Amino acid sequence: MTTTTVDAYPTRGSSEVITPRQDPVVWSAPGAPGPIRPTELAGYERDGFLTVDQLITPSEVAVCRAELDRLVADPTVRADERSIVEPASQAVRSVFEVHRISEVFADLVRDPRVVDRARQILGSEVYVHQSRINVKPGFGASGFYWHSDFETWHAEDGLPRMRTVSVSIALTENHDTNGGLMIMPGSHRAFLGCAGATPRDNYRKSLRMQEAGTPSDQALTTMADRHGIRLFTGPAGSATWFDCNCMHGSGDNITPYPRSNVFIVFNSVENAAVEPFAAPARRPSFIGARDFTPVR
Repeated sequence: MTTTTVDAYPTRGSSEVITPRQDPVVWSAPGAPGPIRPTELAGYERDGFLTVDQLITPSEVAVCRAELDRLVADPTVRADERSIVEPASQAVRSVFEVHRISEVFADLVRDPRVVDRARQILGSEVYVHQSRINVKPGFGASGFYWHSDFETWHAEDGLPRMRTVSVSIALTENHDTNGGLMIMPGSHRAFLGCAGATPRDNYRKSLRMQEAGTPSDQALTTMADRHGIRLFTGPAGSATWFDCNCMHGSGDNITPYPRSNVFIVFNSVENAAVEPFAAPARRPSFIGARDFTPVR
């Protein structure tokens, strides 16, 4: 007998559509053990994000930075499909699935300071849906346009529900001028289904310059007027946890100061990916994992 997964969050249709959030933001029971304090969890539930001033130490940052530099300089890594380059400069922009090609980043994924926060937010064991390093050197590195990650992961990877959390760990200082992360607080409370069909193999273009799955200017203006925009700054080693449905983006970096980070997406093992909801085929597993083995 064939079972059909209900599409709770329609998107990529003929017009934009707003669907109220139908899932919890924090999935663990009140008082459940974990490193996040109750007041912090309440703020995460309200705003959709949580900042940690120092998730990893300066010495650990140095190790991660050295590993990032090694990966970016490795011609074998650059030639791999997992590496994404800047459209203009052809410099490496991102390297995906770093927890599988680097023991340094595999250790970071397994670190209790990292994975235990994900388990506490999602109320279950978790697996890595996606990991990557983002390299944003000075003098012209391009930004990431406004989007909800869940919109893409739902449409193109088949994540059924909003039970996914991301963490961005800074490996360089985040100034207010070098293309830092911006989030609209509270925007995770409603899902904006975007207009337009998904082209086949859309990932080949979208990882360099996203077009499918991006909101209209009118929708973004309405959301910004309602929620405001928060820009995140902080030293290397700081981290921002944010809900999968937060509307977020970042600007170009035209300063001399690089902005690099490691980005890890944890999904609940109870929310494993099915077939895409609004795309002709799955994206490659290095972008949207199909191995749902819990992080140990």
